[in-house]
Amino acid sequence: MSLIAAFGLPEAGWVLLGGAFGYAYVRYKERVRRREISELRAAEIEAGKREAEALLREARIAANEEAIKLRSQAELAYVTRQQEVAAAEQRLAQREALITTQLEGFLQREKSIQAQQTALDARDCALEKARAEVDSLARERREQLAKAAHISESEARAQLLKECEAAALSDANEISRRILSEAKSKAEDSARRIISLAIQRYAAQHTYETTTATIALTGDEIKGRIIGREGRNIRAFEALTGVTVLIDDTPGAVVLSGFDPVRREIAREAMQRLILDGRIHPTRIEEVVAKVKEEMDENVRKAGEDAIFRAGVPPLHEEIAQVLGRLRFRMSFSQNVLDHSVEVAHLTGLLAAELGLNIAAAKRAGLLHDIGKALQQDMEGSHAQIGADFLQRLGEAPDIVNGVAAHHDEVPHICLWGILVSAADAISASRPGARSETMDIYVKRLENLEKIGLSFPGVDKCYAVQAGRELRVFVQPEVLTDDQAAALARNVCRKIEDEMQYPGQIRVTVIRETRAVEFAK
Repeated sequence: MSLIAAFGLPEAGWVLLGGAFGYAYVRYKERVRRREISELRAAEIEAGKREAEALLREARIAANEEAIKLRSQAELAYVTRQQEVAAAEQRLAQREALITTQLEGFLQREKSIQAQQTALDARDCALEKARAEVDSLARERREQLAKAAHISESEARAQLLKECEAAALSDANEISRRILSEAKSKAEDSARRIISLAIQRYAAQHTYETTTATIALTGDEIKGRIIGREGRNIRAFEALTGVTVLIDDTPGAVVLSGFDPVRREIAREAMQRLILDGRIHPTRIEEVVAKVKEEMDENVRKAGEDAIFRAGVPPLHEEIAQVLGRLRFRMSFSQNVLDHSVEVAHLTGLLAAELGLNIAAAKRAGLLHDIGKALQQDMEGSHAQIGADFLQRLGEAPDIVNGVAAHHDEVPHICLWGILVSAADAISASRPGARSETMDIYVKRLENLEKIGLSFPGVDKCYAVQAGRELRVFVQPEVLTDDQAAALARNVCRKIEDEMQYPGQIRVTVIRETRAVEFAK
């Protein structure tokens, strides 16, 4: 009260003054708070700008890196594309060069044809002139003949035509003979070239198998265990395998002898297992032999698949591969038939390549040509026909079936595979060392063949050709007729079958010809 009184202001004035001061203070605080808010917003905006600029810089850096990467990829794609374009341009240039060469060849051929056409036209003109001269001479001769012989023109024409026919027939025969001779010579030269190239391009080992197998021993004491007490082990082994065990004084070896290669292979494998095992007694021998026999089917299948692989033929039917593997244990003149089939496949493929034919089909026919030999013990007939029937039943192509059936000329050829297989078969069988037949036995067999042919009446000459696979019989035409010649061929075949032993088949060809001989004086 004293303070208010001291300033000399009434109480209401002080209230107003206090209100004004409070209002000013509130406004001041409000301005301070707004300024702080503005500064805070400005700071946040500045921080946001800085963060946006940082993000923008990072985005630019990432964009630059991505652009560089895309540019590198684009440049690599461009270089690759340029290389492809260059390669395509090079191929195009080569093709254009080839087309240009072929076009030049066609132009040269066209020029040659035009020259030949011109020459033919000239020859036609000369021929027309010669024909006119012949007609003129013929008319003159007819007139002369009519005057000299006092015959009519029709009779003279008939006589002249007869003479011209005889002359033309003689000329035609001479031309035909010359053409056939030239064609045969060219065909023989071409065939000889193709076969020689195929033989040179194919090289195979000149080996053959025998009828024995030798088992190496670690010591001679094992021989006694193989023989057993009083020979019971060796007797049991021979009885179960069907082979003969030869134990002699040869150190470190036992020989297994047998003509059946399947039995010999079973015996060899069983003997090796028994020697490694060390337990050799009848019961163990029976167990091992039975086990080896069970494994033989798997070995046969593997042998067939291996032959298909070696021949370069696409996979065949499973049953065909199984039967083909049996040929691994089949021999022909000590030549392994499976190896022979693979060799024939390669040779047939080479011949087909030289002729521009389907190599895969040729190899297929060559590989399967002797498959019937694995089925002969179960069927009657020639191995070619048996094999063809078997392949046809399993869905082989008709040309392959015919190639197998016709490779011994037993059925007509409907394609070239039978001919190529026959040629390759002869090449494989005739290689030096391919077969083990001795020269004395070979010559004796050929002599016996010719003697059988000469033993029949009316036979003039007889020759064994094709390494004894064919017998050619020349008969006297004035003694035997054509029907009798056909009957003679059948009789010779029967006599060969009754009196001789031979591999495969022998073809008998009876030739009857009449020759007219005149002498020009």
